[in-house]
Amino acid sequence: MQTSSFIVMVLVLGALAYRLARRRALAAVGGPSGIRQLHSLPGYYGLLAAIWCVFPALAVLGAWQVLQERVLVDLVLAHQPGAAAGLTDDQKGLLLNDVRNVVDGSVAAADAPPQVQAAAAEWRRLEGIGRLAGGSLALGVGLAGGLLVWRRVGPQMRARNRVERLVELNLLLCSLLAIATTIGIVVSVLYEALQFFRMVPIGEFLFGLKWSPQMAIRADQVGSSGAFGAVPLFLGTLLISAIAMLIAVPIGLFSAIYLAEYADRRVRAVTKPLLELLAGVPTVVYGFFAALTVGPLLRGAGQAVGLTVASESALAAGLVMGIMIIPFVSSLADDMITAVPRSLRDGAYALGATRSETIRQVVLPAALPGIAGGVLLAVSRAIGETMIVVMAAGLSANLTVNPLQAVTTVTVQIVTLLVGDQEFDSPKTLAAFALGLVLFVVTLGLNIVALQIVRRYREQYE
Repeated sequence: MQTSSFIVMVLVLGALAYRLARRRALAAVGGPSGIRQLHSLPGYYGLLAAIWCVFPALAVLGAWQVLQERVLVDLVLAHQPGAAAGLTDDQKGLLLNDVRNVVDGSVAAADAPPQVQAAAAEWRRLEGIGRLAGGSLALGVGLAGGLLVWRRVGPQMRARNRVERLVELNLLLCSLLAIATTIGIVVSVLYEALQFFRMVPIGEFLFGLKWSPQMAIRADQVGSSGAFGAVPLFLGTLLISAIAMLIAVPIGLFSAIYLAEYADRRVRAVTKPLLELLAGVPTVVYGFFAALTVGPLLRGAGQAVGLTVASESALAAGLVMGIMIIPFVSSLADDMITAVPRSLRDGAYALGATRSETIRQVVLPAALPGIAGGVLLAVSRAIGETMIVVMAAGLSANLTVNPLQAVTTVTVQIVTLLVGDQEFDSPKTLAAFALGLVLFVVTLGLNIVALQIVRRYREQYE
């Protein structure tokens, strides 16, 4: 029986526990007419029973899914003493990999050695037994939890309080999980970045002007020591982001002003969803558009006026990235503008100001902190974009501010360095974590500045 079948059975058992506990609560007070004698509504009794039935059972299933791989490996090796005898850890790993391929169907059993066939058969047998045992244990735990609550159901049982405490505990665990995930990401990136800085001086990384992380096999080969000056990457990232923001900020802000102040309800109801539809387009589609349409168009236009435009240029990537960020800027600016109280507009009109004067002198100054914070968040979005740059700007780490030439960015190089089977013991691979740490610090700083701007200059209106 598959794990999904056990999950369905647990959910059905939880629904049954809900019905039975709810019915028992009503029966304890003589039916619906005596519901006022219950401490909580009948649904809370059923919900409490369902929670104690479903969540412990799902926890058991989850724990088994985590542990079964290790248990199966130990049991399979224990039942194959002849095949595993005298093998090193690496050889055992290769044997287990062959067994998994046979079990998954990637390799036909007839093509595998006899010892692998025997181990695969044992793996399937033990996996079936383990799945049945784990599912049965989960159902048993769920049944016990639901029965325990069902037997304690009574008029004085504080079911609502217990349900709310369980919900509060669940929210706390989710918050702690998010925090722990963030801390884990930071610690892992920081640890690998420190390994890189032990091999490459941090000054060379931050201020070096040449980026060539390719490491040669022999010491006499050209570029055997590599070059890890990240300034070309930082400059390319800033160049493309600046072009993107020059496109996104004016168009996004002006569209937000129109939608918030000039458009009627019918136009707004159609235009705003169409504008925000751009935010749902996958970035790879924007990349195709930049590489197949915008890039050749810019190259042809450049040739027409005597300019040399690279087939992959910062201008093409920045233009398309700016189009992608327009909905982000527009949506945030629209929210800030519509949040300005109507009384401020009415006061300006009462003093004789026109609509345009009211927008320039009253609405925009009041909404400026939020708009500025939104723009900084949009900059963070532009700095972290990868796919458009890969397809439209190229991979060349050129030290230039010419938007007509090919450049690359920090995120693109991170992807490039980690593609393929890499060992995390060379500067080439560890450089990706150093770049990731710099990118994390920059985006974190932008987000902090955005929040500080909003908090410092936000005004409360009554």
